[in-house]
Amino acid sequence: MAIAAVRPAQLSDVDEIVRIQSVTWQAAYAGLVPDEAMAQLAGPEARQAWTDAVAAAADGAPGDNTFHVLVATEGEWTVGFCAAAGYRGEGGSIAEVSTLLVEPRWGRRGHGGRLLAHAAKALRDRGADRGRAWVPEADAASLRFYATAGWEPDGAVRTLDTGDGAIREVRLAGPLDLALSD
Repeated sequence: MAIAAVRPAQLSDVDEIVRIQSVTWQAAYAGLVPDEAMAQLAGPEARQAWTDAVAAAADGAPGDNTFHVLVATEGEWTVGFCAAAGYRGEGGSIAEVSTLLVEPRWGRRGHGGRLLAHAAKALRDRGADRGRAWVPEADAASLRFYATAGWEPDGAVRTLDTGDGAIREVRLAGPLDLALSD
């Protein structure tokens, strides 16, 4: 059995992050997101954005960084990733998960839970009290995933213009005291 783990992303992980985002969005959001937008997920702008994000997460001063990009691995394979940041918000410090994706063929093996728990711990250690994430209302799988971690809709919604329609997202909120397992 391959060993599953979570670690901070490195610049050498960027190609896999871009690939995983593209493959996962094509599987999860086909019909919701226009083909042109899907194609951009694997383009040079996406690659540069993830290069910048991984570099920013790695450049933080030890003990002072509140932005994290993590990758999930199983054996030699990179199977998912998470980007999360902490910030001061209403009622305290908030940890916001901006992206948490596991490639569909690696789903249901605990990788998403490990990524969320590691991101939660990293941000809780920096003072975050609660977690938040925005999820498309039509993404039942992600809504169920977050619900198992105790994250539920908090009443906030937003609509994103896709250029060929709109996607309604709900904001989820929940605890950061999640169990770590590798």
